Amino acid sequence: MEALNPISAVQPSLCYLDVCSKSAGAETVDRRPNLAAQGRKKRRRKARVCKDKEEAETQRMTHIAVERNRRKQMNEHLAVLRSLMPESYVHRGDQASIVGGAIEFVKELEHLLQTLEAQKLRVLHQVRPADANELETTNSILLSPPFAHFFMYPQYTWSQIPNKYTSKTKASIADIEVTLIETHANLRILSRKGPRLLSKIVTGFESLYLSILHLNVITVDPLVLYSISAKVEEGCQLSSVDDIAGAVHHMLGIIEEDATALC
Repeated sequence: MEALNPISAVQPSLCYLDVCSKSAGAETVDRRPNLAAQGRKKRRRKARVCKDKEEAETQRMTHIAVERNRRKQMNEHLAVLRSLMPESYVHRGDQASIVGGAIEFVKELEHLLQTLEAQKLRVLHQVRPADANELETTNSILLSPPFAHFFMYPQYTWSQIPNKYTSKTKASIADIEVTLIETHANLRILSRKGPRLLSKIVTGFESLYLSILHLNVITVDPLVLYSISAKVEEGCQLSSVDDIAGAVHHMLGIIEEDATALC
C-alpha cells in the first residue's frame, strides 16, 4: 500500500476554503452597492416625506389665513348691514338673525313704497292742477300704468306695452314677474280686482307646491298688486322662472274663467 501524502490530503480542503472565501468576498462586494442604493432611496424617501409634510402644513396655514380673512370680511359686512336698519329688526347678533332682519326690512320698505305710490295716484285723480305744465305732468303719470316701474323684466305683460327687455309677449291677463334664487321665488302680479281673488291665489299656490312666506297687497281701483315671496317645496315640478310664471298665469286664467261663468 502506498503511504498517504498529508499535503495532498489537505489541498482539497484548502481549495474549498479558498473558493468559499472568494465567494463570500464576492457577495460582500455585491452587497455593498445594494446597501448604498438602499441608503440613497431611504434618504430620498425621507426627504420626500418631509417635503410633503411641509407642503401640507403650508396649505393648512394658507387655508386658515383665507378662512380668517373671509370671516373678518363677513363680520364687517354684517356690521354695515345691521347699521342700515332699525334695532327692532335684529333680535340677535348672529348672521342668520341679521340677514333675516334685513330681508324683512327691505320687504317692509317695498310695501311702504307701493302704498305711497297708490296714495299718490288717488290724490292725482282727485286734484286737477291749474298750471299747464303741472297738468301735463299729471296726465302723463295718470296715463302710465300704475306700478309700472316695479316690473323690470316681466314674463307676462298685460297693462304695459312690452319693451325690448320683455322676454315673451303674450296675450295676458296680468303682469307677472318672477325671480328665482335656489328654492325661493319672488313674484309680482298686477291684475284686475276680483271676488275672493286673494284666497283663490293662495289656494292655487298651495296646489303648485309653492308655500307663501310673505304677501303684500296694494289696491288701486280697478287694479290690485300682489307682491309674494314663496318657497319652492319638494315635489314642485316648476324649476325655472318661466315655469312658475306660466303656471301662475294659467291659474289666473282659470280663476277668471270661473268668475266669468258665475256672472
